[in-house]
Amino acid sequence: MSLVKYEILNKVAELQSFTKAADAMALTQSAVSHAITNLESEFGFPLVNRNRAGITLTTEGETMLLAIRKVLQENEKVHQEAASLLGLAKGTIKIGIFKSVSTKWLPEIIRLMEKNYPEIQIQLKEGDYLEIEQWLLSGEIDCGFINITHSSQFHIISLKKDRLLCVVSNQSALYHQKTVSFEDLEKEPFIMPTYGGYHDIKQLFEEHGIQPDIRFELMDESAILSMVKHHLGISILPEMLLDSIPQELRAIPFQVDSYRSIGLATRYHLSPAAKKFAETTQAWLQDSDKL
Repeated sequence: MSLVKYEILNKVAELQSFTKAADAMALTQSAVSHAITNLESEFGFPLVNRNRAGITLTTEGETMLLAIRKVLQENEKVHQEAASLLGLAKGTIKIGIFKSVSTKWLPEIIRLMEKNYPEIQIQLKEGDYLEIEQWLLSGEIDCGFINITHSSQFHIISLKKDRLLCVVSNQSALYHQKTVSFEDLEKEPFIMPTYGGYHDIKQLFEEHGIQPDIRFELMDESAILSMVKHHLGISILPEMLLDSIPQELRAIPFQVDSYRSIGLATRYHLSPAAKKFAETTQAWLQDSDKL
């Protein structure tokens, strides 16, 4: 029974609503409220703040949720291990993704997973690099695609070096250049990408002592391309996002190639289902020139 209560608290924290959690779990709102109240009685302290603005976890609730998610993950892993002993691959995996991965890679990877492991359910949660790392740390996801960092907290499978390119319009002085120097970035207004933290671009600026004239900071890549198309500045975007840019634009390489490195970050002790996903992802990327 405690596991059910743990699942309810986890869902309430995820959706920040008793009503939404009840709908998602096919329970009544009173059953959800009763489960939370019982947990609070068992632990001896409040877990949630209840107010008109919605539901948030107390400090104690946040601490307990980390431990509860570990219990739920281990419970899922136990069931997956049992299925594995019976020759079955089944279970649920939660995966953190960002935009270029979800559009370029994920459809084919999921197709292969459904073909080879139809009993494995995949749940996706889209965010930026920093959010995905935080979800991994908090136990909200089992694995996630990130811009590779060096961390002892994750096991990271290297997947792809994605070249960074300078995007300019046909009215830019850089338009006809074969390559762009980092110093060129200081000559025109710059549209700074903020999606995913884009610490790879910030790192480029720091490494080369560049201080661009940042005119706008935007999260959405399509909005950045639109700004560049309307001659409002230049920008830097990963090559994965630039295979179909408008004719008025050019994506120019730098004189010294620069990259973001994409990897799949996982916990060190993967469930059988998460292992199958990691193996399928690696095999698909290594087996083709689709990228």
